[in-house]
Amino acid sequence: MIKADPYAFASLAAEQIIKGLGIAALPVDPKAIARDCGIEVVAKPMENEGVSGMLVRYGNDFAIAYATHHENEGFENFSVGHELGHYYLPGHVDAVIVGDAGSHVSRAGYLSGDKYEAEADRFAASFLMPRHLFFPALERAGVGLAAIERLAVLCKTSIHATAIRYAQCTREAVAIIVSRSGIIDHCFMSEALRNLDGIDWLRKRKAVPQNTATYAFNQDPVNVRHGNRVEEGSNLQHWFGGRRSIEICEDVVGLGRYGKTLTVLYDIDLPSPEDEEEERSLIESWTPRFKR
Repeated sequence: MIKADPYAFASLAAEQIIKGLGIAALPVDPKAIARDCGIEVVAKPMENEGVSGMLVRYGNDFAIAYATHHENEGFENFSVGHELGHYYLPGHVDAVIVGDAGSHVSRAGYLSGDKYEAEADRFAASFLMPRHLFFPALERAGVGLAAIERLAVLCKTSIHATAIRYAQCTREAVAIIVSRSGIIDHCFMSEALRNLDGIDWLRKRKAVPQNTATYAFNQDPVNVRHGNRVEEGSNLQHWFGGRRSIEICEDVVGLGRYGKTLTVLYDIDLPSPEDEEEERSLIESWTPRFKR
């Protein structure tokens, strides 16, 4: 059974705001929306490179500062969207800023498990890539890393954020794996893949499987730093175990100064319910039964 999404409300809140503003086409401009709400938005070279943005409060007035050291428009848009999540989502402002004056610093790739940060991340993704606009574009974009790159250009979002949103919205069986130095940071599976029985879910801090293109790619740090890429065939069993040997496609790209690798697994031909039932019947018919 698939667990209910604990952050679905953050996605819904973001998408309702976009619809309420009457935005009918991509890209969404979070800086313009913030300024229209009376929020000052400023570019700031953060002293700490881990800092992605900041929400500042003084009474009823707010400002958003976003980091520019990555020189990446998609990263900047997501940072502003994240701070808007803190601004819009109920309870966030009082939770992240103590009193009527102060500031809250957000960090890129923040992995503390803090629910307010996770909710703001989900808000940002859905704000910049609302499902009702993103899904039709996704259907036209194609498959694999190339599709994600087209969508990133359209939405003015990072490859990383776009890939995760792609997995959240597609009807196809897809997995997005983010790794660093051969260790898995995160694995995002589409609903179609999560519903497949008999496979193991990849866990954070697990090593990248050795018989994959991603493992070979990560052996040379230059691949990551220079944003190199490979497109190879793979097997679902190599990544997720299970009894099925299913040929798939594996696209891999280095994320440059982020120090991470992005892997897209796609073209996964899942067995139909009829095939599953036929396989179960065949296994049952060949299972010996002994009288006691």
